[in-house]
Amino acid sequence: MIKIRTVQTLIVDVPLKRAHMMTMAVMERQSCVLVVITSEDGEVGIGEATTIRGAAYVPESPETIKTLIDAHVAPLVTGMDASKPRAIMAALSKAIVGNHFAKCAVETAIWDLVGKSLAVPVSALLGGAVRTAVPVLWTLASGDFGADIEEGEKLLQQRRHNIFKVKIGRRSLAEDCDWIARLVAHFGDRARFRVDVNQGWRFLDAQRGCRMFADAGAELIEQPIARDDIEGLAMLTRSSEIAIMTDEAINGPQRMYEITRARAGHAVSIKIAQAGGLLAARAMIDIAQTGHMDLYGGTMLEGPVGTAASAQLFATVPTFRWDTELFGPLLQRDSLTIEPLIYKDFELQIPQGPGLGVSLDWDKVSAYAREGQMPFDIPARSNEGALHAV
Repeated sequence: MIKIRTVQTLIVDVPLKRAHMMTMAVMERQSCVLVVITSEDGEVGIGEATTIRGAAYVPESPETIKTLIDAHVAPLVTGMDASKPRAIMAALSKAIVGNHFAKCAVETAIWDLVGKSLAVPVSALLGGAVRTAVPVLWTLASGDFGADIEEGEKLLQQRRHNIFKVKIGRRSLAEDCDWIARLVAHFGDRARFRVDVNQGWRFLDAQRGCRMFADAGAELIEQPIARDDIEGLAMLTRSSEIAIMTDEAINGPQRMYEITRARAGHAVSIKIAQAGGLLAARAMIDIAQTGHMDLYGGTMLEGPVGTAASAQLFATVPTFRWDTELFGPLLQRDSLTIEPLIYKDFELQIPQGPGLGVSLDWDKVSAYAREGQMPFDIPARSNEGALHAV
């Protein structure tokens, strides 16, 4: 038994290397809720929850996530057996409606705690890894064409990314299409391009956009219309000359079933936070594969902790037809973990250590924690260099 002794949270605000422009918001920092679960024997598991510009993108925000975990999750799971993650998540689902991001952060910390206690990576607890790396694209979202060209060239030279997703929807359809056509013409066969509309189009614009962006050389359009317009997504999928990927419309296994049954997309994005945790995301993957939907490994721009969690799950999946976008840590100006995630040869290497394979750098956490949230009660582990008392 791995008895849970404490559940603690704090919010950190990490600045980004550059502004990240989306249809609904412009990000200049990422706010992360860190969850730290400690067992009775002093082992520590960590989890993370992030959103896009607070509540501008999803129903939860860092503040609501922290409050929910402190007030409702911590009292419930304290004293429970962490070696039974499915039982804990069933109890949380019964007691708490929705709040997928908060639940995902807690579940991630539980898996990390169990993995460290058993000295195995989380992927081993989820069925075993079938790959040591996943391909990772990069999002060009500076809003400046010259900057996008310069950034793309640098990343190609570094062999870090050769697939690029471009955030569109803030300009007119014609201007966005011209932007993509110019990028495709510049890079030629050295790179592949996709676009992400983040629900920014009306249906008629999406019909036109599918034709226009196919002609411009893009290979995929992500979530072109509103998340609740499942019928519209299905209609676009049937008529489109370019692949349609469904993202924001998917918020758990039930919705994945509905999307798959309706064929509302050629591909689906798997995000552990939107799913509500690794167990739910695993169920989503199984449903999508059974329905012959292509997979894509999505992100909520998590830092290294949340990214490592996604990577551990994705390591158990043989095929991601449309790759992954686990680049969140690379967008942040600083890392909160001691072990940096390794990106090389256009892939992210799956962390091989126990648990998630990463551990928090508490000096960095302290530097970016919101005022009044430190010191933080973290037990020292004499046999690990990863943790020290703050």
